[in-house]
Amino acid sequence: FQCFPLCLWEMEKGNHSEATEFILSGLTDRVELQVPLFLVFLLIYGITLVGNGGMILLITIDPRLHTPMYFFLSNLSFCDLCYSSIVSPKMLLNFLAERKSISYTACAVQLYLTVVFADVECFLLAVMAYDRYVAICNPLLYTVTMSRQLCKQLVAGVYAVGVVDSMIYTCFTFRLSFCSSNIINHFFCDIPPLLALSCSDTRINEIVMFTLVCCIIISSLVTVLLSYVYITSTILQIRSAEGRRKAFSTCTFHLTSVVLLFGTLLFMYLRPTSNKVASVFYTLVIPMLNPLIYSLRNTEVKDALRKAMNKLQPILESV
Repeated sequence: FQCFPLCLWEMEKGNHSEATEFILSGLTDRVELQVPLFLVFLLIYGITLVGNGGMILLITIDPRLHTPMYFFLSNLSFCDLCYSSIVSPKMLLNFLAERKSISYTACAVQLYLTVVFADVECFLLAVMAYDRYVAICNPLLYTVTMSRQLCKQLVAGVYAVGVVDSMIYTCFTFRLSFCSSNIINHFFCDIPPLLALSCSDTRINEIVMFTLVCCIIISSLVTVLLSYVYITSTILQIRSAEGRRKAFSTCTFHLTSVVLLFGTLLFMYLRPTSNKVASVFYTLVIPMLNPLIYSLRNTEVKDALRKAMNKLQPILESV
């Protein structure tokens, strides 16, 4: 973090005469759709704030949810909350604004933070897969293996990798020249539309982006897949059908999140051009869906929510 302001200063110094701000084209230029889209995405953002904020609060106040699985889930909710908040407010404002501009520095910061939390989400899902592997394959050693100290170290490591990776992305991207146009064909500052906008040679950037994305996605996916190979093998050895069903049910929520996120990211970044629909899905829709996925059929979360509502009911009635 300490070198990020210096990096921004150097980028501004090298490109300030070429572009002092960018114009975000948004999702559509059709005027009649601006207000309806504003209302739709305002609703999505509201659900995201309530769902993820509520999940964090619920896990914090209920002692029964003070387990490694829910510790990682609370961090995933925090990541989704931040991820959506980096993109949504500016996007909502631009639906109603005549001039959809974003300053050069703000664009760099937005890109930096989106990459940080995108990386964190990928690695958190991998860590959660490892947690499920230990819980199902080595249940007797679960509390010893997944100690509080190890859980904190894993989360800290995830954020450290995200910060370093994002620094590389941002510095490489904003050392390019943006001299031909300042109109970004997107609703936020993302790498593919910025590369398309640059008048510099972007081949090195494309190689760096492809290499880093492949390393992040492949390492995360390999961790998830290996974990579930062992999990599946262990579950199939369980003799009772009820035991197998319960074991599988603890993994279905996590697998759903994995398929949604990695499927969208692969579609988005392994294509030569950016896709706004895919971007909407992974920056806005997935952060909204994750708390619903993990709470919809999760009896522990529903019981904790019911308990919290019962405690709040007398207070609400007195008011």
